[in-house]
This record gives sequence, C-alpha cells and structure tokens, in this order.
Amino acid sequence: MTDFMPRFLLCNLLISIIIAIFLVVRYLLYNYLTNRMRYHLWYLLLGLLAVPFLPASFTRLPRMFSLFGIWNQIPAAVNDLALVPNNAVHPSGAAGWINDISVSVGRKAPSVLWMVLSCMWVAGMCAVALSLLRTLLQLHQIRRSAMPVQNAAVRRIYNSCLAEMQIKRSIPLRSTACFSSPVITGLFRPYIYLPSHLTRGYSSRQLRYMFLHELQHYRHKDTLANHLMNVVNVIYWFHPFVWYILKEMRADREIACDTSVLNMLQEDDYEDYGNTLLVLARQASATVSPFASGIHAGMAQMKKRVLNIAGYRPPSQKRMIQGILAFALTAALLFGFVPVLSANASDQEHADVSYIDDKITELDLRREFGSCNGSFVLYDSADSSWQIYNKDQALTRTAPASTYKIYSALLGLETGVISQEQSVIPWDGQEYIYPEWNADQDLISAMQHSVTWYFQALDRKVGLARIKNHIRRIRYGNQVVTGNTDHYWIDGGLKISPVEQVELLKNLADNTFGFSQEHMDLVKQSIRLADGDSGTLYGKTGTVSADGKNISGWLVGYVETNGRNRFFAVNIQKEDQADGPAAAQIALKALARLGVWQENLF
Repeated sequence: MTDFMPRFLLCNLLISIIIAIFLVVRYLLYNYLTNRMRYHLWYLLLGLLAVPFLPASFTRLPRMFSLFGIWNQIPAAVNDLALVPNNAVHPSGAAGWINDISVSVGRKAPSVLWMVLSCMWVAGMCAVALSLLRTLLQLHQIRRSAMPVQNAAVRRIYNSCLAEMQIKRSIPLRSTACFSSPVITGLFRPYIYLPSHLTRGYSSRQLRYMFLHELQHYRHKDTLANHLMNVVNVIYWFHPFVWYILKEMRADREIACDTSVLNMLQEDDYEDYGNTLLVLARQASATVSPFASGIHAGMAQMKKRVLNIAGYRPPSQKRMIQGILAFALTAALLFGFVPVLSANASDQEHADVSYIDDKITELDLRREFGSCNGSFVLYDSADSSWQIYNKDQALTRTAPASTYKIYSALLGLETGVISQEQSVIPWDGQEYIYPEWNADQDLISAMQHSVTWYFQALDRKVGLARIKNHIRRIRYGNQVVTGNTDHYWIDGGLKISPVEQVELLKNLADNTFGFSQEHMDLVKQSIRLADGDSGTLYGKTGTVSADGKNISGWLVGYVETNGRNRFFAVNIQKEDQADGPAAAQIALKALARLGVWQENLF
C-alpha cells in the first residue's frame, strides 16, 4: 500500500488536470451535444477514474512519475561478475570461477508519510462506506413500511404510463411519507415511491409527468449510475474535483431525463411540465438519498432545468451528427489520458507478450529450480519457438542488475565514448573492496569483473538524455529511467522481465535496431563465456540485493551452434542466496536437460 500511495496521489494530481481539461472541452462543445450526450460524457470520466486500479500495462506512466522521482521506493539492484567457469575460454584470457562481486544497497523502509496517508485514505473510505450502508438500511426500512398506492385513479395513470413507455416489467408503486417528491430506487428490484401528499392536490396531467420522469430513470438504468457514483465517492472521498463532477453528473442526469420526457410530449405541454417542476420545488425538499433518483432537485438546479425546458427543441439530424462527432472527439481525448493514469504497481511489473502465446511450450523445471521461485525462457531461432517455465514469473519485471551492462556497453560504443581501439577508462584511485576493480579497465575486463564504476563512468560521459533515448529505442523493459546516471539501473526504476530479456538478445543478434556491426561484435566478444562441443556460450549474470541479502539472480545469454542461436534467460528469487551464480547453475542444468548445452562447467 505504501508503494501504491505515492503513485495514487500523483494520479489524483493528474486527474485534477484532466477534469479541468474535460470541463473546458465540454464547455466549448456544449452547444453541439444533446442533453443525453452531455450526461453520457460523465460515464467516460468515471471510467477514467477507474484506470489507476486496472491491472493493465501502460508504459507511459513511469515517465510521468520519473519527473518526481516516485519510483525510487523499490529495492535496490546490485551487480556481480560475468560468468567465467574454470574450463571456459574468455577472450581476455582470464579464467576461474566467478567471485560474486556486489555492492549491496539496503532496502528502503516505507515512508512514514505514505503509511499515514494510506491509513487516512482507507479510514476515509470506511467512513463513507459505512454512511452509505446506513442509507441502504434506511431505504430497506422505507421499503418495508411503504404501502401500495390505494388511489385507483393514481394507479390507472401509473399503469397508463407503463404502457406508454412499453415497460412490461412490474415496478411496484408505493406510498410513503419518508420522501417529499417521487423517487425510484432499487438496483435489482426497483420501486417507485410516491409521497402520500401527492395523491391529493395534483392533476392527472402532473402525476403523468412525474411518473414518466421516474420511468425514464428506470429505462436509462440510472439506479446503476447511482451505485457507480457511490463507488467513486467512496474511493475519491477526499477529492473536491470528484465531488464537483458527481454533483454535475446528477444535475445533467435530471436534464437528460427531462429531455426524454419532453420527447414524449407535445410542444404545448412543455410549459405545463416546467410548471410542475416549479410546484414541486416550492413544496418539496431535495432528495438526499445517494441511491435514489427523483424528479425534484434544489432551486438552483431546478432553474437550470426550467430554462432548458423553455428553450427545448427536438434536435435536428444535423445536430445529432454534430453531437456524435463532438462526443467522439471528447471520448478520444479522454482515452488519450488512459496511459498516464495507471497507478497499480503490477501494471509496470508485467510485460505484455500476448503475441507469442500460440508459440509457447510450457516446461516443468521444478526439479532444477528446487526451492527457488523463478522462471526459465528459451527461444529457438531455428523454428521461432518459445519454451517457458513459470510463465507468470517470466512476464514479471524485476531489476536487471548487471545484465543491463550489455546495453550500457553498446550505448557507449554507439555514442563514441569508447571504441574498439580505445575502450580504456582510467581508475580514479578510489580503493574498492574488490582488488580487480582497483586498476584501469577496458570493456573486456570491465565486463569480466563486472566493474560497476567503469559503466557508471561510461554512462556519465554518455549523458542521461541519450540513455533515455537508448532505453526507448531498444524498448528495454518498462523504460523507466529515474535518478542520475550512476543509479538508474542499480536503485532506480528500470525493470525487465525474462521474456523481454530474451526478446532484446534476439533483436540484438538480428541487429534489428541498426547498430554498428563492429560494435555488436565487440559487445558479443565481451560476454563470451565458454566454447564447447555444444557451440559457444554467451551470457551475463546479475544479482539483486537488499539489506545485505541476495534476493534475485539472473543469467541471460544464448548458445550459438552453426549459425543457430538459442536465447535464454533465467531469473530466480528467494529470501537469500539467490544470486547470479545460483541462477547460472539452474540455467545450465535446464539447458542440458533440453539438449542445448551439454558441457559441465561446475
């Protein structure tokens, strides 16, 4: 919840801006929309308010959040070595099994502020929900105490209105003193309640107008709209802009309902209908139940409705076409805001690769993974087939750790910061706890020993703007770059799923992005791990650490055999001891089982 709250609050800021834009657009298009269309526009806005809670993947949201540094709340990623087993042949000539070099950054504790705000939000929702529940119980009591209308003349008028509107369902008409004007309530069992005093002193024509109005509420499912608005009111109880749009939506609903009644009347009856509303306004109080829809409203709203009735003319065909176009334009505008309103954490942590669903063969690698939670992904370029163990986990994004260094190196080469002839970055003299780091490094040695300072220096020279463009160009995971050049892949928001890791490796091998082949070859050389009868193994490990414990390990790479590439990614997760070497052991066992890589490197 504390991770969700900052996103949700930022979404509410965006919602305020969107509502303001919507109101301006609605004002500009007001004369082109029919009354019913103006009312229906509010449904689109209600749908937009639900977006922060939908489990869909919208990649634009993190870019908005990155402006405010919100995503820095996630566990930090750390780095480790490239895999160099004791019988591997590394291009640098170095040998020996991996020493898990990492810099652990502790998990950040949830902010007290976010915890307090989360509790306040939940408490407010509970209070509003309890208030609505009390109202429902009151309506239940009214239903039990209300009596069927006994006046035969009133019942005839009501039955005539049912027949006029071609409503075959039996909607009970009840008399009660608990309401001062006619209302309809009940989602599954609707009832129309007629105040006891209205059975006397009102003409049959006035009663007809009232019944037609309430039955229009039934026809247009306005009781369902009441429930939707109540849900929004519970969730956004703190938001004044939301209060305003709910108020305006109820007002527009009554105007739309008036219009539907007017369409059933003769033009000579319009004035009489408006006078009926004025009589009710003088003699009745406004309906207060959030679950009821009624003909009466406050005086300010009633004035607006009477003016609408006085100037009403049935819309022409041209007006209808203009209204449809104006409605579609506004709907398209609101739909354009959907990607920036996804506040659910899962939205950004899951990749959408539904386009490969029909090519996936599910694997059972529980024996290889043992007590580790994780996933394995294998793509065979020969037949474009996918084999996946634990698909849900394979689509779940997590910090890339040192696996990102493949793409950092490529960017450094593409921007000319380093080259094949000159990739050395001098050691700055700072003493590191890993002896291998305390020396000048070239790309090969930096990748071999996973020298974090080398890639940080590389990124500083490249610059954050070009890094962001690079991330977007290659579509790297969630494409979130927060913080500075030293930390965006360590403790920033950059995340990627195992399936996306494989997709990237495949695109790099195919040079889909049009990088220099010379640069591609050098990066490929830097991650070459071993040669054997099975071919050549390329790869890079990574470890995600929090609070001094290794909680996630990676091995991503591919096996090249006579021009055939089989790309793979393994990610494991555990409370501790889930690191790059552990992921590598699982990966090699899985590859051996599948006949991809048979050499024993341990």
